[in-house]
Amino acid sequence: MIDAPKLDPRETHVRIPSPHAGLKLFLRHLPLPQGVPVRGIVLYAHGGTFCSALSIAHRFDGRSWRDELCDAGFHVWGLDCHGFGRFSDPYPDTDLQTPLGRTADASRQLEAAVRFILAQHQSQRLSLVAHSWGTMVAGHFAGRCPELVDRMVFFGPIARRTPLGDAPKLGAWRLISLQDQWDRFTADVPQGEAPVLSRRHFDEWGEAYLDSDSESRDRQPLAVRVPGGAFQDIFDAWAGSLSYDPGLIRASLAIIHGEWDSMCTDADAAWLLDAIGDGRAIKVARATHLMHLEANRHALYRATEGFLAGSRS
Repeated sequence: MIDAPKLDPRETHVRIPSPHAGLKLFLRHLPLPQGVPVRGIVLYAHGGTFCSALSIAHRFDGRSWRDELCDAGFHVWGLDCHGFGRFSDPYPDTDLQTPLGRTADASRQLEAAVRFILAQHQSQRLSLVAHSWGTMVAGHFAGRCPELVDRMVFFGPIARRTPLGDAPKLGAWRLISLQDQWDRFTADVPQGEAPVLSRRHFDEWGEAYLDSDSESRDRQPLAVRVPGGAFQDIFDAWAGSLSYDPGLIRASLAIIHGEWDSMCTDADAAWLLDAIGDGRAIKVARATHLMHLEANRHALYRATEGFLAGSRS
């Protein structure tokens, strides 16, 4: 296994046993700066196309979301599920017709990470921040293990929609090209509006994205391979079958979605709030599904920090 480069001198890495026998999961941890009082522990659950190094830990102009959370008093951990990034063991290539990494599977990986982190900090609960497909993973886990979860932030969450047809059936893996990722930052921005991500920032991020798969630059077009299960779960949700029961969540929850997010619309956020029965909805202006990497990302940062630091009312 390749040693993961540190993204910060204070960062620590650990590989823990996976629920899949013989495999290991990769965790990265950034502790609080010296002198900052502890407010809590946060574990980040990534979405369906890229790992923790490219999301909560990625620095634009020298600053990342986890830097902000650490300065606000939170230990920040990131989990890479199997098949995402280069440092958790990959799934074996066996049945190529069945999507790998479905919600229930990833939920058990998340549980292994949570239990390890809580033991490390000698704590009983932590908070979860989850994006897109990761909200299904976090929701599934929180429904099974409510005693381990303090507060939860779902941003760009996936909701069940009224089916318009059957979901497509995917294979074990899916290729997401660099162009696909650029299109995700531009497709939902209304005509005439300023871009939500500069080309300079995307080009920098894009190199790191390609680095997350050792074979990405051997493909044409340049693309990263990810497990097909995440997209199968999303397509199934939009065909009427969500992979977890939001009604089982007992933790305090904030749902944050972007003004221009076609994957989490106002109707999606409202459906989730109704299904959960309790929670807070926050909309970020001039933001799409990848708001954590966009120009208005600091609005997401502030909303998340405020909610995580709030009382348990």
